[in-house]
Amino acid sequence: MGWSGQRWTTLDQLREKHTNTIRDDLGLTGIGTEPPFAIGQRALLVRSPQGNVLWDCITLTDDATVSALRELGGIRAIAISHPHYYSCVVEWSHAFDAAVYLHEADRQWVMRSDPRIEFWSGETKPLWDGMTLIRCGGHFDGGTVLHLAGAGALLAGDILQVTQDRDWVSFMYSYPNYIPLSAAKVDRIVGAVEPYEFDRLYGAWWDRNVRSGAKDAVRRSAERYKRAIRG
Repeated sequence: MGWSGQRWTTLDQLREKHTNTIRDDLGLTGIGTEPPFAIGQRALLVRSPQGNVLWDCITLTDDATVSALRELGGIRAIAISHPHYYSCVVEWSHAFDAAVYLHEADRQWVMRSDPRIEFWSGETKPLWDGMTLIRCGGHFDGGTVLHLAGAGALLAGDILQVTQDRDWVSFMYSYPNYIPLSAAKVDRIVGAVEPYEFDRLYGAWWDRNVRSGAKDAVRRSAERYKRAIRG
């Protein structure tokens, strides 16, 4: 948010001055907008034999992006970590005739309903080819991560925020206002991913990934965080 508050635009206006970049990001296909828009996150395309999954979402979708992703196998489903990345998910889903998986705990934050949106409940939702959505909570009740069993990877958005040195993660209730999460909510996040094996963790921005030892990084980061908020 700028000093003068929020400003609004349209998708057509965005297309006039912005384009999408598609490139490798630690073995996955990243899609990000240039110049950066809003908070500048990038999405990730998980390519899979039974259908590709788009993880998280960006605002800009255009003909060039749709064509490029169709050449990579298209999109079977879109899964989003939390409402900050809902963005233009309806336009994305229509472009690929893709289902959209959102946790029902965040239903109130969906500002545009659509038949392609499927709300799931409970703590996990198995997809296909070893992919599982895991409800962690965090700064939204339905905060979700995506586990890739075959790749030994966790796609975390900013539910687990990769730090600048990319050897640690952290946690926040409100990033704009610098309000931390409680120790109990941090424990819930760590407990939710504990049963799953992963060596890499992908954050929400280009190259903001824990390249190896990610599960240990989550454990020790949580302990460091809790020591800090205890004072």
